[in-house]
Amino acid sequence: MSGPLDIARSAWGTPVPDWIETLARACAARSQVSVANDIGRSPALVSQVLRRKYPGDLGAVEQAVRGAFMGAQVTCPAKGAIATHECQGWQRKARQFVNSNPQRVRMFRACNNCPRNARALHLSTKEGETT
Repeated sequence: MSGPLDIARSAWGTPVPDWIETLARACAARSQVSVANDIGRSPALVSQVLRRKYPGDLGAVEQAVRGAFMGAQVTCPAKGAIATHECQGWQRKARQFVNSNPQRVRMFRACNNCPRNARALHLSTKEGETT
C-alpha cells in the first residue's frame, strides 16, 4: 500500500511542490482527518489534492497548508499577524453576520472590508456596477 508521499509523487511528478510534500508528510505522520481539520477542509479534499484531482481553487488550499504547517502569515487589519489558514477561517465566518460575540462582529466588519478577502472584493465590485 502506498503512503501519502508516494501518492503525491506519483500524481504530481518530481519535484513535488513544497506545500504538497508538506501536506503529504503531515498525512503520513498523523491521520488525514486530523490534517484536514487543521486546514479547515474535508478529508476528501485532502485526498483529491494529493492525487492531483481536486477541481477547486488550489491556491486557497495551498494558503491553508502554508499557514497550518509552514508558518505562513498575513497581516490582518483587526488581529495583526495571523496564519493564512486562520485568515481563511475568519473570511468564511464573515459570510454571515453573527452578533452574539463581539469578536465575530469585529471580524465580520474587518473581513468584509479587507483587500485579502476575494469574496468581499467580488461583492463590492458587483454593487458598484451599473446595469
